[in-house]
Amino acid sequence: MATVREGNKSVLLVVDVQVSVVKGAWEASRVVGNVALAVERARAHGVPVIWVQHADEDLVKDSPGWQWAPELVPAAAELLIHKNFNSSFEHTPLDAELAKLGTTHIVLAGCATNWCIRATAYGALERGYDLTLVKDAHTTKSMDLENGAKLDAAMLVQDLNIAMTWLSYPGRKNATAKAQELVFACEPVESSTS
Repeated sequence: MATVREGNKSVLLVVDVQVSVVKGAWEASRVVGNVALAVERARAHGVPVIWVQHADEDLVKDSPGWQWAPELVPAAAELLIHKNFNSSFEHTPLDAELAKLGTTHIVLAGCATNWCIRATAYGALERGYDLTLVKDAHTTKSMDLENGAKLDAAMLVQDLNIAMTWLSYPGRKNATAKAQELVFACEPVESSTS
């Protein structure tokens, strides 16, 4: 069982909002704008913003596609975590850095919904953090399957938003909230599936 974290200390975790990751993603412009709004709100409330940036053989470190979406500019003092796996926790110092900050609650935004956002959300809950998924600040691309079926990006986003309102972990709280409505506290902001 995970150690449930006591207290009321939030961070905003911005995951993989990189040029190649958002290119062609569902409603990318709106979503990146909402990520920027979440960053602005976190900074205004003195909440730490942690940036997680992915690299692998398809997303080469320091390449143009690896860079942050132009609308997002990490502040010099904000923590940057580099990762090579879907979960922001796997083989990174994220958990140790969150412990240094006394973090109990992660507010999560970024890309891609069905890969790194999902893996990071579950990773956070499994490690005892409360979690709020910014439901209008994550996106992905539609997927064409080998059998001719298609996984629609909008449905993948909706699916994770619903999951984050219905999951149940002992001693932890999880919810969704729109970027405009973010409250940086452990209490769930919203639990509807809309």
